[in-house]
Amino acid sequence: MMTKRVESHDQNSLPCPRRSLSSWAALERLAENAKDFSIRDAFRDDPKRFEKFHSQSCGILLDYSKQPITSDIKEKLLALAEDCELAGWRSRMFGGETINESENRAVLHTALRSPAGLSIKAGGEDISLKIHATLARMKAFSEHIRQEKRFRHIVNIGIGGSDLGSRMANEALKPFTDRFFDMHYVSNLDPAHLSETLRVCDPSKTLFIVTSKTFTTQETMMNALHAKAWLDDALGPESVCSHFVAVTQNVSKASKFGLDPEHIFPMWDWVGGRYSLWSAVGLPLCISIGFDQFQAFLDGAHEMDRHFLDAPFEQNLPVLLALVGIWNRTFLKRDILALLPYSQLLDKFPAFIQQLDMESNGKSVGRDGRPVSYPTGPIIFGEAGTNGQHAFYQLFHQGTTIVPCEFIGIKHSEYDYPESHKTLLANVIGQTKALMDGQNDPDAQKQLDGNRPSVTLMLERLDPRTLGSLIALYEHKVFTQGIVWNINSFDQWGVELGKTVSGQVLKRMELALESKGSLQGTDSSTQALIDAARKDQ
Repeated sequence: MMTKRVESHDQNSLPCPRRSLSSWAALERLAENAKDFSIRDAFRDDPKRFEKFHSQSCGILLDYSKQPITSDIKEKLLALAEDCELAGWRSRMFGGETINESENRAVLHTALRSPAGLSIKAGGEDISLKIHATLARMKAFSEHIRQEKRFRHIVNIGIGGSDLGSRMANEALKPFTDRFFDMHYVSNLDPAHLSETLRVCDPSKTLFIVTSKTFTTQETMMNALHAKAWLDDALGPESVCSHFVAVTQNVSKASKFGLDPEHIFPMWDWVGGRYSLWSAVGLPLCISIGFDQFQAFLDGAHEMDRHFLDAPFEQNLPVLLALVGIWNRTFLKRDILALLPYSQLLDKFPAFIQQLDMESNGKSVGRDGRPVSYPTGPIIFGEAGTNGQHAFYQLFHQGTTIVPCEFIGIKHSEYDYPESHKTLLANVIGQTKALMDGQNDPDAQKQLDGNRPSVTLMLERLDPRTLGSLIALYEHKVFTQGIVWNINSFDQWGVELGKTVSGQVLKRMELALESKGSLQGTDSSTQALIDAARKDQ
Protein backbone atom coordinates (compact mmCIF):
# COMPACT_ATOMS: atom_id res chain seq x y z
CA MET A 1 0.00 0.00 0.00
CA MET A 2 1.42 3.38 -1.00
CA THR A 3 2.09 5.91 1.73
CA LYS A 4 -0.05 9.04 1.55
CA ARG A 5 1.96 12.17 0.96
CA VAL A 6 1.40 15.22 3.13
CA GLU A 7 0.89 18.28 0.92
CA SER A 8 2.78 21.41 1.85
CA HIS A 9 4.31 24.37 0.06
CA ASP A 10 6.87 24.85 2.81
CA GLN A 11 8.73 21.64 3.55
CA ASN A 12 10.86 23.29 6.22
CA SER A 13 7.73 24.12 8.25
CA LEU A 14 6.95 20.42 8.80
CA PRO A 15 8.09 18.62 11.93
CA CYS A 16 11.12 16.58 10.83
CA PRO A 17 12.22 13.50 12.79
CA ARG A 18 15.77 13.89 11.52
CA ARG A 19 16.35 17.62 11.91
CA SER A 20 15.19 17.44 15.50
CA LEU A 21 18.14 15.19 16.38
CA SER A 22 20.92 16.90 18.32
CA SER A 23 23.56 15.29 16.09
CA TRP A 24 21.82 16.66 13.00
CA ALA A 25 21.65 20.16 14.46
CA ALA A 26 25.32 19.95 15.43
CA LEU A 27 26.28 18.96 11.89
CA GLU A 28 24.31 21.86 10.44
CA ARG A 29 26.31 24.21 12.66
CA LEU A 30 29.59 22.54 11.71
CA ALA A 31 28.70 22.78 8.02
CA GLU A 32 28.70 26.58 8.27
CA ASN A 33 32.33 26.57 9.40
CA ALA A 34 33.30 23.84 6.92
CA LYS A 35 32.83 26.27 4.04
CA ASP A 36 36.19 27.79 4.97
CA PHE A 37 37.87 24.47 5.75
CA SER A 38 41.11 23.84 3.86
CA ILE A 39 41.87 20.17 3.22
CA ARG A 40 45.36 21.12 2.10
CA ASP A 41 46.06 22.99 5.34
CA ALA A 42 44.61 20.13 7.38
CA PHE A 43 47.38 17.84 6.08
CA ARG A 44 49.99 20.49 6.80
CA ASP A 45 48.73 20.88 10.38
CA ASP A 46 48.38 17.12 10.99
CA PRO A 47 50.96 14.87 9.28
CA LYS A 48 49.07 11.82 10.58
CA ARG A 49 45.72 12.87 9.17
CA PHE A 50 45.48 9.81 6.91
CA GLU A 51 45.66 7.52 9.95
CA LYS A 52 42.52 9.12 11.36
CA PHE A 53 40.47 9.08 8.18
CA HIS A 54 40.87 5.72 6.51
CA SER A 55 39.78 2.12 6.96
CA GLN A 56 40.49 -1.18 5.26
CA SER A 57 38.75 -4.53 4.83
CA CYS A 58 37.88 -7.19 2.24
CA GLY A 59 40.80 -6.22 0.02
CA ILE A 60 39.64 -2.58 -0.17
CA LEU A 61 41.34 0.48 1.30
CA LEU A 62 39.05 3.47 1.90
CA ASP A 63 40.84 6.82 2.13
CA TYR A 64 38.53 9.72 2.99
CA SER A 65 41.23 11.99 4.42
CA LYS A 66 40.92 14.36 1.42
CA GLN A 67 37.45 15.39 2.57
CA PRO A 68 36.47 18.55 4.49
CA ILE A 69 36.09 16.51 7.67
CA THR A 70 37.50 17.00 11.15
CA SER A 71 37.49 14.59 14.07
CA ASP A 72 34.55 16.53 15.50
CA ILE A 73 32.57 16.22 12.26
CA LYS A 74 33.35 12.51 12.07
CA GLU A 75 32.21 12.05 15.65
CA LYS A 76 28.91 13.82 14.96
CA LEU A 77 28.34 11.83 11.74
CA LEU A 78 28.86 8.59 13.65
CA ALA A 79 26.49 9.87 16.33
CA LEU A 80 23.94 10.63 13.61
CA ALA A 81 24.10 7.02 12.42
CA GLU A 82 23.48 5.89 15.99
CA ASP A 83 20.64 8.37 16.50
CA CYS A 84 18.97 7.16 13.29
CA GLU A 85 19.07 3.60 14.67
CA LEU A 86 21.15 2.29 11.79
CA ALA A 87 22.16 -0.84 13.70
CA GLY A 88 18.53 -1.73 14.34
CA TRP A 89 17.49 -1.19 10.72
CA ARG A 90 20.50 -3.21 9.60
CA SER A 91 19.39 -6.12 11.81
CA ARG A 92 15.85 -5.83 10.49
CA MET A 93 17.04 -6.04 6.89
CA PHE A 94 19.28 -9.05 7.46
CA GLY A 95 16.55 -10.62 9.61
CA GLY A 96 14.03 -10.58 6.77
CA GLU A 97 11.61 -8.06 8.26
CA THR A 98 9.36 -6.06 5.92
CA ILE A 99 11.44 -2.89 5.66
CA ASN A 100 10.14 -2.07 2.16
CA GLU A 101 6.83 -0.90 3.59
CA SER A 102 5.35 0.66 0.45
CA GLU A 103 5.51 -2.70 -1.36
CA ASN A 104 5.10 -4.82 1.78
CA ARG A 105 8.30 -6.76 1.09
CA ALA A 106 11.39 -7.95 2.87
CA VAL A 107 14.79 -6.95 1.49
CA LEU A 108 17.00 -10.02 1.34
CA HIS A 109 19.50 -9.76 -1.48
CA THR A 110 22.10 -10.49 1.21
CA ALA A 111 20.57 -13.94 1.66
CA LEU A 112 21.51 -14.82 -1.93
CA ARG A 113 25.20 -14.88 -1.03
CA SER A 114 24.92 -16.50 2.40
CA PRO A 115 26.66 -19.86 2.91
CA ALA A 116 24.72 -23.10 2.87
CA GLY A 117 23.31 -24.24 6.20
CA LEU A 118 22.48 -20.74 7.43
CA SER A 119 18.74 -20.50 8.09
CA ILE A 120 17.21 -17.30 6.70
CA LYS A 121 13.52 -16.52 6.94
CA ALA A 122 11.21 -14.30 4.89
CA GLY A 123 7.54 -14.18 5.85
CA GLY A 124 8.08 -17.08 8.23
CA GLU A 125 9.52 -19.29 5.47
CA ASP A 126 13.10 -20.57 5.48
CA ILE A 127 14.35 -19.42 2.09
CA SER A 128 17.90 -20.74 2.32
CA LEU A 129 17.01 -24.13 0.81
CA LYS A 130 15.43 -22.63 -2.31
CA ILE A 131 18.36 -20.24 -2.73
CA HIS A 132 20.91 -23.05 -2.71
CA ALA A 133 18.70 -25.30 -4.82
CA THR A 134 18.72 -22.56 -7.46
CA LEU A 135 22.49 -22.19 -7.16
CA ALA A 136 22.83 -25.94 -7.71
CA ARG A 137 20.71 -25.65 -10.85
CA MET A 138 22.80 -22.72 -12.05
CA LYS A 139 25.96 -24.75 -11.47
CA ALA A 140 24.66 -27.76 -13.39
CA PHE A 141 23.33 -25.67 -16.26
CA SER A 142 26.40 -23.45 -16.62
CA GLU A 143 28.78 -26.39 -16.46
CA HIS A 144 26.76 -28.20 -19.13
CA ILE A 145 26.87 -25.16 -21.43
CA ARG A 146 30.59 -24.66 -20.84
CA GLN A 147 31.48 -28.30 -21.44
CA GLU A 148 29.17 -28.94 -24.39
CA LYS A 149 30.14 -25.71 -26.19
CA ARG A 150 27.11 -26.03 -28.42
CA PHE A 151 26.38 -22.33 -28.05
CA ARG A 152 28.88 -19.68 -29.02
CA HIS A 153 26.68 -16.62 -28.48
CA ILE A 154 24.95 -16.00 -25.13
CA VAL A 155 22.39 -13.17 -25.47
CA ASN A 156 20.84 -11.77 -22.29
CA ILE A 157 17.60 -9.89 -22.95
CA GLY A 158 16.64 -7.70 -20.01
CA ILE A 159 16.70 -4.10 -18.82
CA GLY A 160 17.59 -2.19 -15.67
CA GLY A 161 18.51 -4.56 -12.88
CA SER A 162 18.06 -7.47 -15.28
CA ASP A 163 20.84 -6.09 -17.47
CA LEU A 164 23.19 -3.60 -15.84
CA GLY A 165 24.67 -5.76 -13.09
CA SER A 166 25.40 -8.82 -15.17
CA ARG A 167 26.71 -6.72 -18.06
CA MET A 168 28.98 -4.71 -15.75
CA ALA A 169 30.33 -7.76 -13.89
CA ASN A 170 30.95 -9.71 -17.08
CA GLU A 171 33.01 -6.81 -18.41
CA ALA A 172 34.84 -6.29 -15.11
CA LEU A 173 35.81 -9.97 -14.87
CA LYS A 174 36.82 -10.40 -18.49
CA PRO A 175 40.24 -11.85 -17.55
CA PHE A 176 38.38 -14.69 -15.79
CA THR A 177 35.91 -15.46 -18.58
CA ASP A 178 35.89 -18.37 -20.99
CA ARG A 179 36.87 -16.58 -24.20
CA PHE A 180 34.99 -19.19 -26.24
CA PHE A 181 31.70 -17.42 -25.52
CA ASP A 182 30.61 -14.13 -27.03
CA MET A 183 28.46 -12.46 -24.39
CA HIS A 184 25.81 -10.02 -25.60
CA TYR A 185 23.35 -7.87 -23.65
CA VAL A 186 20.23 -6.43 -25.29
CA SER A 187 18.22 -3.95 -23.23
CA ASN A 188 17.05 -1.03 -25.34
CA LEU A 189 13.67 -1.10 -27.05
CA ASP A 190 15.29 0.62 -30.01
CA PRO A 191 15.33 -2.00 -32.82
CA ALA A 192 18.96 -1.11 -33.45
CA HIS A 193 20.08 -2.82 -30.27
CA LEU A 194 18.64 -6.25 -31.01
CA SER A 195 19.19 -6.05 -34.78
CA GLU A 196 22.87 -5.18 -34.54
CA THR A 197 23.38 -7.93 -31.94
CA LEU A 198 21.71 -10.59 -34.05
CA ARG A 199 23.75 -9.61 -37.10
CA VAL A 200 26.83 -11.22 -35.56
CA CYS A 201 25.03 -14.29 -34.15
CA ASP A 202 24.61 -17.70 -35.74
CA PRO A 203 21.05 -18.90 -34.86
CA SER A 204 22.18 -22.50 -34.40
CA LYS A 205 24.84 -21.39 -31.89
CA THR A 206 22.85 -18.77 -29.98
CA LEU A 207 21.33 -19.12 -26.50
CA PHE A 208 18.90 -16.42 -25.31
CA ILE A 209 18.42 -15.70 -21.61
CA VAL A 210 15.25 -13.65 -21.07
CA THR A 211 15.46 -11.94 -17.69
CA SER A 212 12.30 -10.30 -16.38
CA LYS A 213 10.80 -10.59 -12.93
CA THR A 214 7.22 -10.29 -14.20
CA PHE A 215 7.85 -11.55 -17.73
CA THR A 216 5.80 -8.54 -18.84
CA THR A 217 8.48 -5.82 -19.01
CA GLN A 218 7.72 -4.00 -22.25
CA GLU A 219 11.24 -3.63 -23.62
CA THR A 220 12.30 -7.13 -22.65
CA MET A 221 9.26 -8.96 -23.97
CA MET A 222 9.20 -7.12 -27.30
CA ASN A 223 12.86 -7.92 -27.83
CA ALA A 224 12.29 -11.53 -26.73
CA LEU A 225 9.43 -11.95 -29.21
CA HIS A 226 11.55 -10.55 -32.02
CA ALA A 227 14.41 -12.88 -31.06
CA LYS A 228 11.98 -15.80 -31.00
CA ALA A 229 10.73 -14.91 -34.50
CA TRP A 230 14.34 -14.63 -35.73
CA LEU A 231 15.06 -18.10 -34.37
CA ASP A 232 11.81 -19.51 -35.76
CA ASP A 233 12.67 -18.25 -39.23
CA ALA A 234 16.11 -19.84 -39.11
CA LEU A 235 15.53 -23.10 -37.21
CA GLY A 236 11.78 -23.59 -36.81
CA PRO A 237 9.40 -23.12 -33.85
CA GLU A 238 10.65 -26.23 -32.03
CA SER A 239 14.02 -24.52 -31.46
CA VAL A 240 12.61 -22.25 -28.73
CA CYS A 241 12.76 -24.91 -26.03
CA SER A 242 16.46 -25.57 -26.47
CA HIS A 243 17.62 -22.04 -27.36
CA PHE A 244 15.77 -20.01 -24.70
CA VAL A 245 16.13 -19.73 -20.93
CA ALA A 246 14.06 -17.53 -18.62
CA VAL A 247 14.88 -15.93 -15.29
CA THR A 248 11.55 -14.84 -13.82
CA GLN A 249 9.05 -15.00 -11.00
CA ASN A 250 6.23 -15.57 -13.49
CA VAL A 251 6.66 -19.24 -14.39
CA SER A 252 3.27 -19.49 -16.13
CA LYS A 253 4.04 -16.71 -18.61
CA ALA A 254 7.47 -18.16 -19.33
CA SER A 255 5.84 -21.53 -20.00
CA LYS A 256 3.34 -19.94 -22.37
CA PHE A 257 6.28 -18.38 -24.19
CA GLY A 258 7.32 -21.94 -25.01
CA LEU A 259 9.98 -22.68 -22.42
CA ASP A 260 10.71 -26.00 -20.78
CA PRO A 261 10.36 -25.87 -16.95
CA GLU A 262 14.00 -26.96 -16.67
CA HIS A 263 14.95 -23.77 -18.48
CA ILE A 264 13.05 -21.45 -16.10
CA PHE A 265 15.07 -20.11 -13.17
CA PRO A 266 13.30 -18.35 -10.27
CA MET A 267 13.32 -14.80 -8.95
CA TRP A 268 11.68 -13.71 -5.69
CA ASP A 269 9.78 -10.63 -4.55
CA TRP A 270 12.14 -10.08 -1.61
CA VAL A 271 14.92 -9.13 -4.04
CA GLY A 272 14.68 -5.87 -5.98
CA GLY A 273 15.88 -5.83 -9.57
CA ARG A 274 18.91 -3.61 -8.95
CA TYR A 275 19.99 -5.95 -6.13
CA SER A 276 19.43 -9.19 -8.04
CA LEU A 277 22.81 -9.91 -9.63
CA TRP A 278 23.49 -12.51 -6.93
CA SER A 279 20.49 -14.58 -8.01
CA ALA A 280 19.79 -16.42 -11.28
CA VAL A 281 19.94 -12.95 -12.87
CA GLY A 282 23.68 -13.64 -12.72
CA LEU A 283 23.31 -16.75 -14.91
CA PRO A 284 25.08 -15.16 -17.92
CA LEU A 285 27.99 -14.25 -15.64
CA CYS A 286 27.98 -17.76 -14.19
CA ILE A 287 28.27 -19.23 -17.69
CA SER A 288 30.99 -16.78 -18.64
CA ILE A 289 33.32 -17.15 -15.63
CA GLY A 290 32.28 -20.60 -14.43
CA PHE A 291 30.50 -21.56 -11.23
CA ASP A 292 33.61 -21.70 -9.02
CA GLN A 293 34.45 -18.10 -9.86
CA PHE A 294 30.80 -17.12 -9.47
CA GLN A 295 30.86 -18.66 -6.00
CA ALA A 296 33.96 -16.59 -5.20
CA PHE A 297 31.99 -13.55 -6.35
CA LEU A 298 29.20 -14.45 -3.89
CA ASP A 299 31.74 -15.13 -1.14
CA GLY A 300 33.29 -11.68 -1.58
CA ALA A 301 29.89 -10.05 -1.19
CA HIS A 302 29.15 -12.14 1.90
CA GLU A 303 32.50 -11.10 3.38
CA MET A 304 31.45 -7.46 3.00
CA ASP A 305 28.06 -8.33 4.54
CA ARG A 306 29.84 -9.69 7.60
CA HIS A 307 32.06 -6.60 7.77
CA PHE A 308 29.00 -4.34 7.54
CA LEU A 309 27.30 -6.32 10.31
CA ASP A 310 30.26 -6.75 12.65
CA ALA A 311 32.68 -3.83 12.27
CA PRO A 312 32.17 -0.83 14.55
CA PHE A 313 30.84 2.20 12.71
CA GLU A 314 34.15 4.08 12.97
CA GLN A 315 35.87 1.28 10.98
CA ASN A 316 32.92 0.20 8.83
CA LEU A 317 33.57 0.83 5.14
CA PRO A 318 29.92 1.13 3.97
CA VAL A 319 29.00 3.30 6.95
CA LEU A 320 31.98 5.62 6.54
CA LEU A 321 31.50 5.98 2.78
CA ALA A 322 27.80 6.67 3.32
CA LEU A 323 28.41 9.28 6.03
CA VAL A 324 30.96 11.11 3.89
CA GLY A 325 28.34 11.22 1.15
CA ILE A 326 25.70 12.53 3.56
CA TRP A 327 28.08 15.21 4.77
CA ASN A 328 28.63 16.41 1.20
CA ARG A 329 25.07 16.03 -0.08
CA THR A 330 22.90 17.02 2.85
CA PHE A 331 24.99 19.36 4.95
CA LEU A 332 27.31 20.96 2.36
CA LYS A 333 24.55 20.92 -0.31
CA ARG A 334 26.68 19.37 -3.05
CA ASP A 335 24.34 17.94 -5.66
CA ILE A 336 26.66 15.77 -7.74
CA LEU A 337 28.91 12.78 -7.10
CA ALA A 338 31.47 11.66 -9.68
CA LEU A 339 32.38 7.96 -9.69
CA LEU A 340 35.77 7.48 -11.36
CA PRO A 341 37.12 3.92 -11.68
CA TYR A 342 40.67 3.85 -13.03
CA SER A 343 40.13 0.53 -14.76
CA GLN A 344 38.84 0.00 -18.27
CA LEU A 345 37.25 -3.21 -17.00
CA LEU A 346 35.05 -1.09 -14.70
CA ASP A 347 33.86 1.07 -17.58
CA LYS A 348 30.21 0.15 -16.88
CA PHE A 349 30.52 0.42 -13.09
CA PRO A 350 29.38 4.09 -12.93
CA ALA A 351 26.18 3.24 -14.86
CA PHE A 352 25.50 0.29 -12.56
CA ILE A 353 25.98 2.37 -9.40
CA GLN A 354 24.01 5.20 -10.98
CA GLN A 355 20.95 2.94 -11.08
CA LEU A 356 21.64 1.42 -7.67
CA ASP A 357 21.95 4.81 -5.99
CA MET A 358 19.62 7.11 -7.94
CA GLU A 359 16.77 4.61 -8.20
CA SER A 360 17.12 3.79 -4.51
CA ASN A 361 17.65 7.19 -2.93
CA GLY A 362 16.22 9.55 -5.52
CA LYS A 363 13.31 10.22 -3.16
CA SER A 364 11.70 13.36 -1.76
CA VAL A 365 9.23 11.68 0.60
CA GLY A 366 10.13 10.14 3.93
CA ARG A 367 8.93 6.86 5.39
CA ASP A 368 6.31 8.86 7.29
CA GLY A 369 4.78 10.12 4.01
CA ARG A 370 5.96 13.67 4.51
CA PRO A 371 8.19 15.59 2.10
CA VAL A 372 11.76 15.63 3.39
CA SER A 373 13.22 19.04 4.14
CA TYR A 374 16.81 18.28 3.19
CA PRO A 375 18.71 17.03 0.12
CA THR A 376 18.79 13.26 -0.43
CA GLY A 377 20.37 11.17 -3.21
CA PRO A 378 22.96 12.90 -5.42
CA ILE A 379 23.21 12.95 -9.18
CA ILE A 380 25.82 10.34 -10.12
CA PHE A 381 27.90 10.17 -13.26
CA GLY A 382 31.35 8.93 -14.17
CA GLU A 383 33.83 7.57 -16.67
CA ALA A 384 36.58 4.97 -16.56
CA GLY A 385 40.29 5.51 -16.50
CA THR A 386 42.09 8.58 -17.71
CA ASN A 387 39.41 9.18 -20.36
CA GLY A 388 37.50 11.49 -18.05
CA GLN A 389 40.61 13.57 -17.44
CA HIS A 390 40.45 14.59 -21.10
CA ALA A 391 36.72 15.26 -20.98
CA PHE A 392 35.15 16.73 -17.84
CA TYR A 393 37.88 17.04 -15.17
CA GLN A 394 38.31 20.67 -16.22
CA LEU A 395 35.08 21.43 -14.36
CA PHE A 396 36.31 19.48 -11.31
CA HIS A 397 39.43 21.63 -11.06
CA GLN A 398 38.17 25.08 -12.04
CA GLY A 399 34.40 24.98 -12.33
CA THR A 400 32.02 26.94 -10.14
CA THR A 401 30.38 23.69 -9.00
CA ILE A 402 32.29 21.65 -6.44
CA VAL A 403 31.92 17.97 -7.35
CA PRO A 404 32.92 15.40 -4.72
CA CYS A 405 34.74 12.52 -6.42
CA GLU A 406 35.04 8.83 -5.60
CA PHE A 407 38.13 7.36 -7.26
CA ILE A 408 38.69 3.61 -7.60
CA GLY A 409 42.19 2.28 -8.19
CA ILE A 410 43.39 -1.30 -8.68
CA LYS A 411 46.77 -2.13 -7.14
CA HIS A 412 47.52 -5.27 -9.20
CA SER A 413 46.59 -5.66 -12.87
CA GLU A 414 45.63 -8.94 -14.55
CA TYR A 415 47.43 -7.80 -17.70
CA ASP A 416 50.99 -7.19 -18.86
CA TYR A 417 52.41 -3.72 -19.58
CA PRO A 418 53.41 -2.92 -15.97
CA GLU A 419 54.65 0.55 -16.92
CA SER A 420 51.21 1.47 -18.24
CA HIS A 421 49.56 0.22 -15.07
CA LYS A 422 52.02 2.09 -12.85
CA THR A 423 51.30 5.27 -14.82
CA LEU A 424 47.56 4.65 -14.45
CA LEU A 425 47.94 4.40 -10.67
CA ALA A 426 50.02 7.58 -10.66
CA ASN A 427 47.16 9.33 -12.43
CA VAL A 428 44.49 8.28 -9.95
CA ILE A 429 46.64 9.27 -6.97
CA GLY A 430 47.86 12.43 -8.67
CA GLN A 431 44.35 13.60 -9.49
CA THR A 432 43.25 13.38 -5.85
CA LYS A 433 46.25 15.46 -4.80
CA ALA A 434 45.79 18.00 -7.60
CA LEU A 435 42.13 18.45 -6.68
CA MET A 436 43.14 19.06 -3.07
CA ASP A 437 46.24 21.24 -3.60
CA GLY A 438 45.23 23.30 -6.61
CA GLN A 439 47.78 25.65 -8.16
CA ASN A 440 48.81 29.24 -7.54
CA ASP A 441 49.58 31.17 -10.71
CA PRO A 442 49.79 34.90 -11.43
CA ASP A 443 47.78 34.23 -14.58
CA ALA A 444 44.17 34.06 -13.35
CA GLN A 445 43.27 31.66 -16.17
CA LYS A 446 45.74 29.14 -14.75
CA GLN A 447 44.76 29.56 -11.12
CA LEU A 448 43.30 26.42 -9.50
CA ASP A 449 41.96 27.02 -6.01
CA GLY A 450 42.10 23.39 -4.90
CA ASN A 451 40.24 22.23 -1.81
CA ARG A 452 38.10 19.92 -3.99
CA PRO A 453 37.04 16.83 -2.01
CA SER A 454 37.66 13.22 -3.00
CA VAL A 455 37.54 9.69 -1.67
CA THR A 456 39.82 6.93 -2.91
CA LEU A 457 39.01 3.23 -2.87
CA MET A 458 42.15 1.20 -3.59
CA LEU A 459 41.49 -2.46 -4.42
CA GLU A 460 44.19 -5.10 -4.10
CA ARG A 461 43.03 -6.56 -7.40
CA LEU A 462 39.92 -6.82 -9.55
CA ASP A 463 38.98 -10.48 -9.20
CA PRO A 464 35.58 -12.12 -8.59
CA ARG A 465 35.87 -12.03 -4.81
CA THR A 466 36.93 -8.38 -4.59
CA LEU A 467 34.34 -7.27 -7.14
CA GLY A 468 31.68 -8.98 -5.02
CA SER A 469 32.91 -7.06 -1.98
CA LEU A 470 32.98 -3.77 -3.90
CA ILE A 471 29.39 -4.11 -5.12
CA ALA A 472 28.16 -5.09 -1.65
CA LEU A 473 30.02 -2.09 -0.23
CA TYR A 474 27.98 0.23 -2.45
CA GLU A 475 24.73 -1.62 -1.72
CA HIS A 476 25.23 -1.09 2.00
CA LYS A 477 26.34 2.51 1.45
CA VAL A 478 23.02 3.20 -0.28
CA PHE A 479 21.10 1.41 2.48
CA THR A 480 22.88 3.40 5.19
CA GLN A 481 22.15 6.71 3.49
CA GLY A 482 18.49 5.77 3.05
CA ILE A 483 18.16 5.05 6.76
CA VAL A 484 19.79 8.33 7.78
CA TRP A 485 17.60 10.23 5.30
CA ASN A 486 14.53 8.32 6.56
CA ILE A 487 13.50 7.22 3.07
CA ASN A 488 12.62 3.84 1.58
CA SER A 489 15.54 2.83 -0.65
CA PHE A 490 13.77 -0.22 -2.06
CA ASP A 491 10.80 1.02 -4.08
CA GLN A 492 10.78 3.02 -7.33
CA TRP A 493 7.36 4.57 -7.90
CA GLY A 494 8.80 7.25 -10.16
CA VAL A 495 9.94 4.56 -12.59
CA GLU A 496 6.51 2.95 -12.49
CA LEU A 497 4.75 6.22 -13.32
CA GLY A 498 6.89 6.80 -16.38
CA LYS A 499 6.09 3.33 -17.71
CA THR A 500 2.37 3.84 -17.08
CA VAL A 501 2.23 7.17 -18.91
CA SER A 502 4.27 5.74 -21.80
CA GLY A 503 1.65 3.03 -22.17
CA GLN A 504 -1.09 5.65 -22.26
CA VAL A 505 0.76 7.62 -24.93
CA LEU A 506 1.20 4.46 -27.00
CA LYS A 507 -2.56 3.88 -26.93
CA ARG A 508 -3.14 7.48 -27.97
CA MET A 509 -0.67 7.09 -30.84
CA GLU A 510 -2.44 3.96 -32.04
CA LEU A 511 -5.79 5.75 -31.86
CA ALA A 512 -4.35 8.70 -33.76
CA LEU A 513 -3.09 6.45 -36.54
CA GLU A 514 -6.56 4.99 -36.90
CA SER A 515 -8.57 8.19 -36.63
CA LYS A 516 -6.14 10.63 -38.25
CA GLY A 517 -7.67 13.23 -35.97
CA SER A 518 -6.64 15.03 -32.82
CA LEU A 519 -7.08 13.41 -29.46
CA GLN A 520 -9.15 14.74 -26.62
CA GLY A 521 -7.95 14.97 -23.05
CA THR A 522 -4.27 15.60 -23.64
CA ASP A 523 -2.07 18.72 -23.56
CA SER A 524 -1.04 20.57 -26.68
CA SER A 525 2.63 19.57 -26.45
CA THR A 526 1.88 15.85 -26.15
CA GLN A 527 -0.64 16.11 -28.99
CA ALA A 528 1.85 17.91 -31.21
CA LEU A 529 4.53 15.31 -30.54
CA ILE A 530 2.10 12.49 -31.32
CA ASP A 531 1.18 14.23 -34.57
CA ALA A 532 4.86 14.62 -35.45
CA ALA A 533 5.57 10.97 -34.68
CA ARG A 534 2.69 9.66 -36.78
CA LYS A 535 3.32 11.95 -39.76
CA ASP A 536 3.73 10.02 -43.02
CA GLN A 537 3.12 6.68 -41.27
